[in-house]
Amino acid sequence: MRPLRPPRVLLADDHLLVAEAIRSMLTPEFDLVGVVEDGRALVEAAGRLRPDVIVADITMPHLNGIDALAQLRQGGDRVPLVFLTMHRDATFARRALDAGASGFVLKHSAASELITAIHAALEGKTYLTPQLADDVMEAIKQGPEWAVDPISALTPRQREVLQLLAEGRPAKQIAASLSISARTVEFHKYRMMETLHVHTNAELVRFALKHGLVEL
Repeated sequence: MRPLRPPRVLLADDHLLVAEAIRSMLTPEFDLVGVVEDGRALVEAAGRLRPDVIVADITMPHLNGIDALAQLRQGGDRVPLVFLTMHRDATFARRALDAGASGFVLKHSAASELITAIHAALEGKTYLTPQLADDVMEAIKQGPEWAVDPISALTPRQREVLQLLAEGRPAKQIAASLSISARTVEFHKYRMMETLHVHTNAELVRFALKHGLVEL
């Protein structure tokens, strides 16, 4: 009888030292088939490598992990994804679960918790770190997601544009990256300003920082 192959894991994290630590943690039990550093690369690698499960950070360049997951789901990819993040905030956990995440684990948790979350995801279950479970339930009780998480008022395309703007990319570069016109980029920017009730690029950047689309 042929031995069962180890589950194939794709890792997405833009911090090299963190990625290496996770790699050493996972390799005894899993087959790490790839490591990528941003959300767009995650979407591409998921389609190319066909992993059994993905472990990803939330805040990554070009496209954050939650919006990358949303793109996978929109494309019909049902691969389970476990977030491993520094964001100890129930709004991030709720946003991740609403996007279709199979797990949400904090980076400062014990290594065994990530392993537990991966196994749960592979079994079709959802794992939420106990440190945030009560806060997430309370957030759900507060009502619609947009009421507690203002970023949910933006469309997926607007979030993409906002992240790239906050990363300091000019409108022409954003347009080329997203295959849209520079005029459409400006349209999205001003619609976001209306929605978020802000008036300057600096306020948009502060909003993106506050809600985890970019890091300092």
